[in-house]
Amino acid sequence: MTYDELTKIFPGLVKSHKDQWHLVIDHNDFTATAVKCVKEMGFSLSLLYATDDSASQKGFGIHAVLSQSAEPAWFTISTQLNDEHPTYQSLTTQIMASHWYERYLMDMFGIEAMNHPDGRRLVHHENIPEKTYPLRKEFKWDTKLAHANVAYPMHHVEGEGIYEIPVGPIHAGIIEPGHFRFNVAGERIITLEGKLFFTHKGVEKLLEGKTPSEALPFIERLSGDMAASHALAFCQAVEKICSTDVPLRAQMIRSLVCELERITMHIHDLANIAGMGTGYTVMAAQGFRIKERLMRLSQTIFGNRFWRGFIIPGGVLREFTSEERLLMKETTQEAVREMLSLIKMAMLSDGLRERLETTGILQKEAAVAYGAVGLPARASGVNKDVRTDHPYAGYGQLPFTQISATDGDVYARYRCRFEELDVSLEMILAALDKHQNTKIQTDVLVKDGNALSAVESWRGEIMTVVHLKDGVIDRCMPRDPSFCNWALFGEIGPGNIVPDFPLCNKSLNLSYSGNDL
Repeated sequence: MTYDELTKIFPGLVKSHKDQWHLVIDHNDFTATAVKCVKEMGFSLSLLYATDDSASQKGFGIHAVLSQSAEPAWFTISTQLNDEHPTYQSLTTQIMASHWYERYLMDMFGIEAMNHPDGRRLVHHENIPEKTYPLRKEFKWDTKLAHANVAYPMHHVEGEGIYEIPVGPIHAGIIEPGHFRFNVAGERIITLEGKLFFTHKGVEKLLEGKTPSEALPFIERLSGDMAASHALAFCQAVEKICSTDVPLRAQMIRSLVCELERITMHIHDLANIAGMGTGYTVMAAQGFRIKERLMRLSQTIFGNRFWRGFIIPGGVLREFTSEERLLMKETTQEAVREMLSLIKMAMLSDGLRERLETTGILQKEAAVAYGAVGLPARASGVNKDVRTDHPYAGYGQLPFTQISATDGDVYARYRCRFEELDVSLEMILAALDKHQNTKIQTDVLVKDGNALSAVESWRGEIMTVVHLKDGVIDRCMPRDPSFCNWALFGEIGPGNIVPDFPLCNKSLNLSYSGNDL
């Protein structure tokens, strides 16, 4: 669907600015229009978010961000809702990918998605009083809430020989809290349901009123292992608002840093899935050793172990020295070579392959319906990757081969990870020397406006929306890929046995912190 075709369908209503198309529509037509775009016009839902526009007496805004593979543009459909009784017809009954977004809006804004098939809370837990809407402007960030006890009914299966197994929210490890409820017959999983947001940080509220520079440290810490990718998505949104042309060398370095992040965390996953998920412990021992070398590389180059503080509005903090470039080249080449050698050995193990193959299958139809992103989507035949679909930073100038699979099982997700190592390494080596001895920063003259930006992190698509007003943030929603993918374990768990659940979960590698904004 091209922009010209879109303007013929909605004459005089669609506005365009760079890679963003925008349609403002009456609230009575919002749901039908979004459904038509998805069902008939080839778009998919990438984000659904709200704004509190009561200061301008407009009530609440609802914004559906759509994308398609045919055009590298984002199409946002917006409408305004009454501020006294903000309601609209739910999208979820026809666009399943909106299911969590709409529950999120009900919790955080009190915006009711009428006829939503699951009206339970998503973010709020039993102790949060009813009619508490933290993202409304009237709600103060330091509000002290009364203690409540609002029931949260978990799904329940009845029948002879059916048992429930509760897991969490506190786990026997260093992972963050999440509650999982299994209904099982013997060891076979019948249904699996999760409850998250135990670590909700209130970041969206904390960002209000901050300048972009003040907000950046919060963004980098949304999910510690994706600091560079989240920083890049945020900076690009700010730069779009401010019409900032980032120097080519800075764009190249930004891609390089994100690919370093990708290689490091893919190696972690490869070690964790095989070593800690199946008992093939040599993978954990050696893989974590290799990952540690890359973490120390980050400490040496960036001054910390998680690529923080380097990507800034307008470019990057500094240029690399020749010694640093050589160190990055040698360290990443050696890490990839060693890890792929380990993988070659591991793939000869029939016991390991038996645990990975046909386990935790995510069908392509389910991946599309849930709006899956990243490797879980690509391993199920959904070839979505922002680096090619919506090129940003230096990716349009770097060699790139998209890795995908069709089986949709744990092994497919595992294979995509190790095949991406060589792709990322090739991009790093190409980016190290491109546009050397040119500018790495430019000034950002902050203006009012709004924009969105997407980045393909190692975990999947990040989408960050920023609204600036009077030089500070009026609304910022950084959507982590985990928000899109957490619901997938309820799809891939049933039919497997309970001991395979850790494998299913690890193969998605979902962030509690990134999800629990």
